[in-house]
Amino acid sequence: MKNDICKLILPHRPHNSSRNDFSSKFEFAICIFQFSIFIALFLLSSPGKAQRPQPTPTPLPPQDIDVIKTETDLTNLFFTATDKNNRYVTTLQQNDIRVLEDGVAQTLFTFQRETDRPLSIAFLIDVSISEERTLPDEKAAARTFIENVIRSERDQAAIIPFEGYAHLEQPLTRDMIGVYRALERVEVAFPSYTGSAPALRGITSGPGTIAPPSEGSTAIWDSVALTCNEVLARGQGVRRRAIILLTDGQDTSSRVSRNTAIDEALEAETVIYAIGIGDKKYEGINKNALNQMAEKTGGRAFFPKKADDLAAAFREIEQELRSQYLLAYSSTNKTHDGKFRTMMVQVTNPALKKEGLRLRYRPGYYAKRN
Repeated sequence: MKNDICKLILPHRPHNSSRNDFSSKFEFAICIFQFSIFIALFLLSSPGKAQRPQPTPTPLPPQDIDVIKTETDLTNLFFTATDKNNRYVTTLQQNDIRVLEDGVAQTLFTFQRETDRPLSIAFLIDVSISEERTLPDEKAAARTFIENVIRSERDQAAIIPFEGYAHLEQPLTRDMIGVYRALERVEVAFPSYTGSAPALRGITSGPGTIAPPSEGSTAIWDSVALTCNEVLARGQGVRRRAIILLTDGQDTSSRVSRNTAIDEALEAETVIYAIGIGDKKYEGINKNALNQMAEKTGGRAFFPKKADDLAAAFREIEQELRSQYLLAYSSTNKTHDGKFRTMMVQVTNPALKKEGLRLRYRPGYYAKRN
């Protein structure tokens, strides 16, 4: 600033000099105005007085990421109880049962009726030529099941048609509109697969192994194993994982065995509900294979003969999912060796023993490996 303007002490003014008085006041006003601008610029340029930046809001997790956390060594087991008339029993208490792991009694941390745990369900649909006649009914029944069971705010569903290869047409999602659209696009693979998704990879073929599936073949066990590994693999959080398998059970080209597929389901803590359905003019239904697949993973097999039976099978699965119990324990065996451990749930209440209750659950799990 100019010193001659910004003097805060006005010069001596002669008495009765109105002109000098007006000039001095004018100069003083200009000085105050310039000084105010200087102070404002100084404050704005000072680092200590700069406007404090607003904190960046924490981003919300994406829609389809499971954010439930669980204790590392906690083993979770879902089970259902039915009476001799195959009716679900939903009144069990913790002191009515006990749990053994490899024959050793375990202390329960959790025992509860479980109807609210999030679901992850993969619909594994055989689209080989033997399903041509029944596929429309299968799709309609599956859609009704999704509408009745899947809660879009927390549950997930995937659509996986298969023939010689499994195709992930809709990965696990809570977007039910996307699931419905993928289900609607499922068609019989004749003369070849008509969907847009590439085949799931993870099973290799080479010298000394079974050749890759040929066109028109059916690889059920491969498809189950890949679904467990690539779609439903066990991760953080407690979810009820299930495969609803719609097929006639006639496997013609799998490169892994049925037992290997069952092991993969157990590793992924996935229950399999098998619906044996197909056209009689082909090879019929392999009930034994589907029963084994379901029972050894804690699920059930159904063999509908008509559309009404198919809808009833889906209703039965729905009722079972709504009638489950959840128990949890920390194993007394703290060794992380990756080995299979058998689980057994026993009824200890004498009165309930007489009623002949049947408990259904997966028979074991693979320990974590260090």
